[in-house]
Amino acid sequence: MKLTAAALLGLAAMTLPALAQDLPDLGGREVVVVTENAYPPLQFLDRDGAAVGWEYDAMAEIVKRLNITVKYENTSWDAMIPAVSEGQYDLGMTGITIKDERKEKVDFSDPYMRSEMLMIVRGDEERFTDAASFAAIPELLVSAQPGTSPFYAAIYNILDGNEENQRVIKFETFGAGLEALKAGDVDLTLSDSTAANGYVQASNGGLKIIGEPLASEDFGFIFPKGSDLVAPINAAIASMKADGTLDALNQKWFVEYKMGE
Repeated sequence: MKLTAAALLGLAAMTLPALAQDLPDLGGREVVVVTENAYPPLQFLDRDGAAVGWEYDAMAEIVKRLNITVKYENTSWDAMIPAVSEGQYDLGMTGITIKDERKEKVDFSDPYMRSEMLMIVRGDEERFTDAASFAAIPELLVSAQPGTSPFYAAIYNILDGNEENQRVIKFETFGAGLEALKAGDVDLTLSDSTAANGYVQASNGGLKIIGEPLASEDFGFIFPKGSDLVAPINAAIASMKADGTLDALNQKWFVEYKMGE
């Protein structure tokens, strides 16, 4: 049986109040959120130095729906999961891929976004066109942050599975690795599609995406093990999926927003 658009809208209208009514009220509770501000368009500093991005907008909506207050802190990527695991922060957000090994240290929310791992090269790159042809030229280098999904994709999806492979040049931030690519110090960098498409769009032809996606991944917020915030945050994510809020954020940050403006 097929539903008409009007019928679907009617069902949505009946469902949304119920979803909103089911959300818990956390009474203004303070939640300390840690992020990196180095992963556009999810979270980054704009030209005026303001912290903005998809995740900030999503968190602002969660704040309203659950009646919480948020205090933001910053830390580096490599310190984030250990710090949240130790209870230094209530929640971490920085496009964190949901992985079983990470679940041993932190609890994850339900996924709020699915993305694909893409290969970014300079706009004039012609020596290789995909993972296999990159791997076949031993002098070519790829940049990556240790411990991230792009790092493991470079090691296991492109190269030989050796985490000490000298063709992987390690950088503290994704941005540093991207600048190395632009400067010609490396030949490839990897990113999920959320950031990759934004950077390529802003490059005016200086960057491009090649080959097929290497893998897909789900992003989630992280919490100390056993956190009582997981269920309320999951409820808010579900309501935001149901009423189109997440789709609207995708449109704003991945379609309409122009990186560098």
